[in-house]
Amino acid sequence: MKIKEQEIKSWIKDRIKQKEIDKYTEDGKDFIDDNKIQEKLKKNLNADVKKVEDILSKSLEIETLSLDETATLLNVKDFELLEKMKNTALKIKKKVYDNRIVTFAPLYMCNYCVNDCLYCGFRKSNTKATRRILSLEEVKEESKVLAGDIGHKRLIVVYGEYPLTDVNYMKDTIQVIYDTKVKIKNGFGQIRRVNVNAPPLSIEELKILHDVGIGTFQVFQETYHHDTYKKLHPQGTIKGNYKWRLYGMHRAMEAGVDDVGLGALFGLYNWKFEVMGLVAHSRELEDKFGIGAHTISFPRLEPAYNSPYTQNSKYKVSDEDFMKLVTVIRLSVPYTGMIITAREPEDIRRKSLSLGITQTDASTRIGIGAYSEKVNRQESEKQQFLLGDTRSLDEVIKEFADMGYITSFCTAGYRCGRTGKCIMDLLKSGQEGNYCKLNAVLTFREWIDDFASQETLKSAEKIINKEIKEIKQQMPKVYPKFIDYYNKIKNGERDLYF
Repeated sequence: MKIKEQEIKSWIKDRIKQKEIDKYTEDGKDFIDDNKIQEKLKKNLNADVKKVEDILSKSLEIETLSLDETATLLNVKDFELLEKMKNTALKIKKKVYDNRIVTFAPLYMCNYCVNDCLYCGFRKSNTKATRRILSLEEVKEESKVLAGDIGHKRLIVVYGEYPLTDVNYMKDTIQVIYDTKVKIKNGFGQIRRVNVNAPPLSIEELKILHDVGIGTFQVFQETYHHDTYKKLHPQGTIKGNYKWRLYGMHRAMEAGVDDVGLGALFGLYNWKFEVMGLVAHSRELEDKFGIGAHTISFPRLEPAYNSPYTQNSKYKVSDEDFMKLVTVIRLSVPYTGMIITAREPEDIRRKSLSLGITQTDASTRIGIGAYSEKVNRQESEKQQFLLGDTRSLDEVIKEFADMGYITSFCTAGYRCGRTGKCIMDLLKSGQEGNYCKLNAVLTFREWIDDFASQETLKSAEKIINKEIKEIKQQMPKVYPKFIDYYNKIKNGERDLYF
């Protein structure tokens, strides 16, 4: 499936649309000012208790923090203040998202790439990697396993930057996923929301993805530090253009994509700087479009096949610092969904739930074709990095239920128009949590009846009964309709939602 080098060069030459960078910059400068970020981190040291408590009060009002306020929290060292920050982070999560956790699976479509990032197992110079692009039939087989055997309702589809996996391939594969239905215990299993992690695209290309019905569009900046970005992403490659990548979310919103996801790869540069970059990015989107980041991800650098840089980075993030950065992101961008992935080991994922995590993957396989072909989850020459948590969705859901969390498979908001500014307003006011609570119970009932093991079913019944009691007490007017839907789902109907 590999194509000629001359064709690749020709394709690369036309990828970056300079006009779609210049329209957003000011005098050619982007909105990440490295010196100002460093100054703010140095200036906001040793804050007194009152200042920190005032900042936490602002977070509880679901207001985005300033960079100075974020820097203040990043520099807190006092144990008692850190505990207050963690407790506030959990309060914010419960206020905005209640006690639900959304699950999804990643589906890697290919591992060909024209870029040469030093830390990536898929980089073009890694001649030891086994390359592959999924055909449409193979995408269908992967979708069947994900929707029919495991029970996922959401995917994040991941694409490399390569001529054969351009926007037309993206559109076709996403359509295949949406069209795939699998007979299960009650009705059909089907993926209801496809989020996309892809290279930066032009406005015209993003309109194509919008029209096929994508959910959140993610482009991770990797590192916001300009000099580090330049060192890790060779010039002359598409990814070597910092601004083309940085303004990918601006173009997505201009193309009509309501929900965008930000992320940084922690371990490439100083973790405090990267948190500041993420907050600056979300504030920029709020300022320009009235909508901040729908989700923020914070993967840590993990070993990648034949990629020495991943072993030697001096900026690797400790578990303690990781917990702190998760806390500060929740406090600084209180409305955003926060994603922790199976890169992290299960104990870290477990601990992070109390800091405001709202989404995670499970039953994760990141090799190309790895779901339908049942290949080893750590077959490194076919995947981008090594996983830290390879547990099944059933195992993860049981643990969540035992901890008092309900797993939500809800995709109703996207089909009811609760996206973009609408969902941001609902999240900030706390109203979205009501819809989510109702739909979480309904979709959880679906999943446990169709897919849960007996052990997981026992744990799930306890949490679902608790949720129903709360709905009856907190939402008496809507309860009759809710319980009608709930009973219909118990009797085999599917996809009922508010």
